[in-house]
Amino acid sequence: MPSTGLPRLVATFNSGFYEADNPAGFYTHGTLYFPMVKGEATLLRTTDGRLSIVTWTGGPHPGPTVEMARQNLTLLVAGGHPTALSQDNARWGITLGGVPAVWRSAIGIDRHGNLIYAAAPLQTSASLAAIMVRLHAVSAMQLDINPEWPIFVSYTGRNAAGPVLHVANPNQIPGRFLYSSTKDFFAVFATRHSGEAAPW
Repeated sequence: MPSTGLPRLVATFNSGFYEADNPAGFYTHGTLYFPMVKGEATLLRTTDGRLSIVTWTGGPHPGPTVEMARQNLTLLVAGGHPTALSQDNARWGITLGGVPAVWRSAIGIDRHGNLIYAAAPLQTSASLAAIMVRLHAVSAMQLDINPEWPIFVSYTGRNAAGPVLHVANPNQIPGRFLYSSTKDFFAVFATRHSGEAAPW
């Protein structure tokens, strides 16, 4: 993360699969790292600051009104209900040891536009979808799975001081996002007004 972002950093959490494991789009701040894929679940932030989780219906480039787009698999929850595909555990990633229930994480959005993050051990795709529905997500997508990846950290002071780990995952540490990594992640910044650009 650029050092210019640290004074406004509020929280960080894991993203989705590596591109090699699931070809999907990733776009942020004018750079298209991987082209968008039609039909994929997509977390969007538009230039007016709005967030949404949708099935992508556009082309390979998100267009001028999109500030950030990250795709991963298909929707886990749609219209406030688990999707039919969420019941087919084999579609939702290769699990460590081939067991069906592993650490899984998801991001959802409620009817007020609030984001909801969840991570838990011993989850199938169906049980994760059920959790997101119980948390009042009207739309949700799975993020990373397996014990190496799920993590949510908040910061108690400026410049990422006082990192606090909120996921009881013994494979993670609070300072995970404060050093270089090849794995992308989400960062949440304090803003002064809706639509304010990321601090870099």
